[in-house]
Amino acid sequence: MIVIGIILSFIPLFISVTAGVAAYDSGSGEIGAMLVGLIAGAFTLAAGQIAVAAFRSPLIRTAIVLLFAVPAAMAGYHAALGLAQLSVPTVLWQQVFALIGAIAVGATAWVRLALSILPGSGLGDDAGFGSPFPAARAARDS
Repeated sequence: MIVIGIILSFIPLFISVTAGVAAYDSGSGEIGAMLVGLIAGAFTLAAGQIAVAAFRSPLIRTAIVLLFAVPAAMAGYHAALGLAQLSVPTVLWQQVFALIGAIAVGATAWVRLALSILPGSGLGDDAGFGSPFPAARAARDS
């Protein structure tokens, strides 16, 4: 489960590791580098969720969610391909399992970020611009 959580938050993880390595190379030490990385990753994830909730345009919300979901899907593809190469002899089935892994991880990342929007919390809800995601509209209407 920890691997899935890391894959789903691939962009914040990447930014976190990059900031931590940069801090370590600048002489902050191990603990300082871990703190900088933790803060950078948390800020990135929070900024993504706030950006999705703040914009009312479905196009902008979709672009922000895709910014997080596509790298997660790519990471899921490579993780599933690595596991399939260990256990599945034929290349065709390795690719099939890798694609299933990419779809599963990408869809999960999409849903986790898209459903972080509370129903009725968008600025455009009063003007008739609801959430672009059907699950959020269904939760609000029920």
